[in-house]
Amino acid sequence: MTAEFHVKLKRPTPLGEILHLRARVVESEADRAVVEASLEAAGKVTSTCRGVFVAVKEGHPAFHRW
Repeated sequence: MTAEFHVKLKRPTPLGEILHLRARVVESEADRAVVEASLEAAGKVTSTCRGVFVAVKEGHPAFHRW
């Protein structure tokens, strides 16, 4: 489940270009992961993001959604 998600838009992402999305886990615990990513077009970073994702246990309202 997404606990936090922040996006920084650095410049417009052009249409018609090949896009490269790079993501990596920067922190990992038993029940959560922090992921950072960047989106590139024409060799330039157009946006970056950072998200915190948590595993929910049975009984949580989101548990059976996936």
